[in-house]
Amino acid sequence: MAEPTLAGPAVLRRSPLAHLEERLRAATVTGDRGVSLAEWPYITMVSVRAEPGSQAAARIEKALAADLPRVCGETTTAGPHTVLWLGPDEWLVVSQAEHPCLTAELAQALGGDPGSVVDVSANRTTLELSGPAAREVLEKGCALDLHPRAFGPGNAVATQVGPVPVILWQTDEAPSYRLFPRSSFADYLARWLLDAADEYARPEVTGEYARPEVT
Repeated sequence: MAEPTLAGPAVLRRSPLAHLEERLRAATVTGDRGVSLAEWPYITMVSVRAEPGSQAAARIEKALAADLPRVCGETTTAGPHTVLWLGPDEWLVVSQAEHPCLTAELAQALGGDPGSVVDVSANRTTLELSGPAAREVLEKGCALDLHPRAFGPGNAVATQVGPVPVILWQTDEAPSYRLFPRSSFADYLARWLLDAADEYARPEVTGEYARPEVT
């Protein structure tokens, strides 16, 4: 009889939205009014703080092969990493997948200078909202002006969608958006977005409303 084996952490872990995976997939709408929602779990995220223009910031930029953005809403991308501006001396480095060495590499670049490098991967999850109707879905509960004249590919800001604080990043012109909510709010936000997108799965109502005659 084979002895039982213990599952490791990688086998036991579940993403914040694993229980909604099938529902997210089933809610996908195609066509001119299409919209889809998916979770990107286990993406590496690192919070970085350093004095802009300092030697520490320069070493971090060299380690990332990307500049640290200096303007609100700006992002920079190099290879698998994108750097999002969060404040004058604060950034969020987001990798396209798990990158177990990233935090150590950036901490080494910071050295002993003032600042911090903290792995915050477990603090948030990632939702991707995409499709022709994605902007309209977000506009139901986001106060930002999301029109292309004001917000476009490469822009990322801290905002709210519905009642949930998120970092919102537009990744391309499709449009596609990545939303980074706290893990504890992810279920609520996903359900809110599914409800907001539900109308696009139904036939579009067109034409003028005909008032009934009064006799």
